[in-house]
Amino acid sequence: MREFKDSKFSDRLDKAQKARAEQLAKARAKMQELAAGAEDRAKERAAIAAARAEREATRKAQKEAEAKRLAEERAAAEAARIEAERLAIEERDRAANEEKAMLAKLLADQKAARDARYAARKTRGRK
Repeated sequence: MREFKDSKFSDRLDKAQKARAEQLAKARAKMQELAAGAEDRAKERAAIAAARAEREATRKAQKEAEAKRLAEERAAAEAARIEAERLAIEERDRAANEEKAMLAKLLADQKAARDARYAARKTRGRK
């Protein structure tokens, strides 16, 4: 079994002071080490930030190009839709005009046939 070491209060204070001094020296050494690498880390962070900014600019340019392409496609689709509507209206008008012309021709043919029958009756009655 170990014996109890009788240490004086002043010895314990000295040990505590030495321990604090060692911790302080260790912290100062760590701070000096970090300060020495700070410039390198700052350069690295600046390079990372520049790369990030470049990626963001590239993405923004791609988004703008995509938005422009979509707008052009929408405009082209709208123009095609308007042209298709115009052609449909023209076709409907042409079909309506043809139908009117056919109806007018049919009515004219019917009138001509009616007139011919009437004239034939008249000539038969005169003889």
